Amino acid sequence: MGFSARYQSFDEAFGPHTAGQDGTDGTAPTRAWSLDEIVYRTPEGGLLDVVHDRQALREVSGATWRERFDARAGARGWPDRSGVWGKREWVLPELAPEHIVTLGEGNTQLLPVPRLAADLGLSGTGGLWIKQCGHTHTGSFKDWGMTVLVSQVQRMRALGAAQGGAKRIAAVGCASTGDTSAALAAYCAVAGIPSVVFLPADKISLAQLVQPIANGAIVLSLDTDFDGCMKLIRDVVEVLPIYLANSMNSLRIEGQKTVAIEIAQQLGWEVPEWVVVPGGNLGNVWALYKGFEMMRDLGVLREGTRLPRLVVAQAEQANPLYRAYKAGYDHYAPVAAKTTLASAIQIGDPVSIRRAIVALKATDGVVEHASEGELMDACARGDRVGLFTCPHTGVALAAVDKLVSAGTIGKDDRVVVVSTAHGLKFTDSKVAYHEGRLAYVVSRYANAPVALPATLGAVMDTLRSRLPT
Repeated sequence: MGFSARYQSFDEAFGPHTAGQDGTDGTAPTRAWSLDEIVYRTPEGGLLDVVHDRQALREVSGATWRERFDARAGARGWPDRSGVWGKREWVLPELAPEHIVTLGEGNTQLLPVPRLAADLGLSGTGGLWIKQCGHTHTGSFKDWGMTVLVSQVQRMRALGAAQGGAKRIAAVGCASTGDTSAALAAYCAVAGIPSVVFLPADKISLAQLVQPIANGAIVLSLDTDFDGCMKLIRDVVEVLPIYLANSMNSLRIEGQKTVAIEIAQQLGWEVPEWVVVPGGNLGNVWALYKGFEMMRDLGVLREGTRLPRLVVAQAEQANPLYRAYKAGYDHYAPVAAKTTLASAIQIGDPVSIRRAIVALKATDGVVEHASEGELMDACARGDRVGLFTCPHTGVALAAVDKLVSAGTIGKDDRVVVVSTAHGLKFTDSKVAYHEGRLAYVVSRYANAPVALPATLGAVMDTLRSRLPT
């Protein structure tokens, strides 16, 4: 069965004039580009999106898709074991198996956390679940999208070689706040493709910095912020044969949308009332919406299923979407992002702002933000019940706390928080929190080590005072 996908103008596919979603009204696109073309935007500068042939996909029943995806999730062989490539017909359907570059991404745990749910006021039947996207090869959700982008580059380089270099790609590059660079460097290393990363100097954790260095990327540490890095690399790819891997490249969205499919699959092909995701460049918001909408449209979700309401959680220090949500989306304006411990979402001018707004409107979504103290306290509360959360997940948990307190999220609602990275990347901020060394943060849940003389009396006295009676 012939499945296919193409680039289309985001406005033409998803604008207010469009009768259906993603070509579902059956009309031909006004303009389309092959996925084998090196193109990131329309000639007018608008965003692109990957659009699938939904008519062909509908020839397979929703029940059959569920059975197929379930069977692959338990497969032993590659690429089926990948959470992304086990859903390959919905991702890059024309990609040959020899071009797939995988590190076993996806199929991570959807973890129920009843003690934290009760602590946050979700004391009813729904509960709180953490989608552990940081439990993947490079430690963040970026792997879901990067496997798709680098695999397509592998295909394009092969086509270029066959055509005498007509599609020459010398390297793949990105601007990053840390996690994107790690994923890009790792997947390019697997494929033997050179990678280049632009990082804002002294604004990412050491663990994030060392990942692309270790995987052999050309690492440029620049005296600017993420938005400055993004402007520079966009200029560079206009001159040099470097393929741009940032989230303005809509290929990555196709991998990231499978997170939504995994969530539904792990809940028995049901969806929660709420999905909460940290928001920086905002591509993940659009990706989640695309995944849920595609499942509903193709009959994978049961008839009448309402899509989850999306919550975008931003750091108060970098909250352009939150400000637009409060003032009205028509009043969106970029901000100068201030330093935040949630460094991966320290972005003042997100590329996918319009995509995110479409997703929020379509799901009756909400935007919340969190201060530095709120996000670090939320991290500590999560860790107290066995998690090891990154600061960005702390932003999401703080948003849940606020929305439950306000009555927006009901106590019986089922809530899924997308944990975007592993806490091991951010141990410096955790240590500083528990030692009380973070400026402007009162560490309400600090648990500092107790320094004692090595005597039995001192040890016994301390344990008697600390242990519950």
